[in-house]
Amino acid sequence: MFTGIVEELGEVTAVENLGDASRFRLRGPVVTEGAKHGDSIAVNGVCLTVVEHEGDEFTADVMAETLNRSSLGALTAGSRVNLERPTAVGARLGGHIVQGHVDGTGEVLERKPSDNWEIVKISLPADLARYVVEKGSITVDGISLTVVDAGSDHFTVSLIPTTLALTTLGLKQPGDPVNLEVDVVAKYVERLLAAGQGVTR
Repeated sequence: MFTGIVEELGEVTAVENLGDASRFRLRGPVVTEGAKHGDSIAVNGVCLTVVEHEGDEFTADVMAETLNRSSLGALTAGSRVNLERPTAVGARLGGHIVQGHVDGTGEVLERKPSDNWEIVKISLPADLARYVVEKGSITVDGISLTVVDAGSDHFTVSLIPTTLALTTLGLKQPGDPVNLEVDVVAKYVERLLAAGQGVTR
């Protein structure tokens, strides 16, 4: 489990096409400290398993399902990525419960800078809209954010200078894809209510 509090802005150093999968090599001095084979690291909000670890770099295999459902397939050598290790039991939950299981992708539609923050508008797939509410939580590229405005096909978030400086959202431009994970609690509530009404999804 993750919290959506990005630990560092890492970098893709190599991408190897394996046919029905890809192998990524990524650099991240913070998240690789003490890392070992089998550990989990979230890359732009996608939970990946460490295959190899050497120095400040690690490799991870990404299956076709993940490449199809996330924006990881668009990454190339030199791409910057958000990195986070799983939260430790007993640690503070600084963001919200993040599984690292991407529900879909959105696209940056618009950026409105202000003196001390920036409003970013992001497209929202129709099947995810019901889980996104004003002042609720959403994960964008692995970043735990609060929804400012929730529409039927978009939502907005307000980014503070720290988020702009230390995550990929400071670099994303209109047209760029982002990974989205909605609040898992909302999905469980929907499932339980549907079951209570004799409806299954």
